[in-house]
Amino acid sequence: MRVEEIVEMKQTEKKRGKKRKLFLKIFGGIIAALVLFMGIVFVINVISNGMEKKKIESYGQYVQVDGKNMNVSIQGNGEQTIVLLPGQGTPSPVLDFKLLIDQLTSDYKVVTIEPFGYGLSDRTDKERTSENIVSEIHEAVEQLGLDRYILMGHSIAGLYSASYVKDYPDEVIAFIGIDSSVPNQPGMDVKLPLKSMQFLQTSGLMRFLKNVNADPYKSMDYDEHTIEQMNLISNQVSSNSTLMNELKNLGSNFKNAEKLTYPRDLPMLLFVQSNNTANPNWIPLHEAQIKQSDQGKMIPMEGSHYLHHTKYKEIAAEFKAYMKSVQLK
Repeated sequence: MRVEEIVEMKQTEKKRGKKRKLFLKIFGGIIAALVLFMGIVFVINVISNGMEKKKIESYGQYVQVDGKNMNVSIQGNGEQTIVLLPGQGTPSPVLDFKLLIDQLTSDYKVVTIEPFGYGLSDRTDKERTSENIVSEIHEAVEQLGLDRYILMGHSIAGLYSASYVKDYPDEVIAFIGIDSSVPNQPGMDVKLPLKSMQFLQTSGLMRFLKNVNADPYKSMDYDEHTIEQMNLISNQVSSNSTLMNELKNLGSNFKNAEKLTYPRDLPMLLFVQSNNTANPNWIPLHEAQIKQSDQGKMIPMEGSHYLHHTKYKEIAAEFKAYMKSVQLK
């Protein structure tokens, strides 16, 4: 090998070495920046949680269920009572339903229940099976002295309500679903990234993402104070251990309930999202469910899964008209 070639090889190796060192410096800098960013986000989240917890205002009242505090809200003085149940993971059910509740209280007494892990209620280590959740909700209803009521629920409450009616058929006089889940809907056995969801919350990344994105409540009819309180509570309760356990049991809860139906003599009104592109069978599933009732009615509505955020006036008006037209058992 000639001297020139040896010199050229050494120069090439030297250049490669410099490039490697530069790459390692850049890579190390990126890692260091990410670690610093995560550290700042985490510290801000911890400090913010401590400060925000003091800003949360109490609402409703506590009832003792299984030795713990379950928060409930009672509004309105109507002769008939609505027991209102939230969708899965709703941070503050009472405030989330506020727009709809305000439309109902002139004619009904509305009892909104925040199950364990939701809103201002305690958390629990008891498995979040449908059986346990339904039993706890009923214990709260008993504590309030209710024995005849309309069951109204959003999303996953449709699953729990089917079990509830089976267990307490003499108490529920009608079921009203707000884009409610159907016990036999497919695809509910999917494994969810629960650890990733908890990491996003505990690391502070969820707070960061919320801060850099537009607040969806701003475009709705909630007042500023309610929006602030909902966001404060969301930062405290989202992805807590009780809610994560409920998600862990999601598949088995649906599996165990897939053959559940409602009694034929139970009036049933379903408000259903008509533009659910993710599930083209959404309307047919609810059409099949509504046929279980001799007095069943389905009302398709265009909007988000949380229909009561934007269609609360229409839901209230249609509900009141429906209740006047049916025969209650």
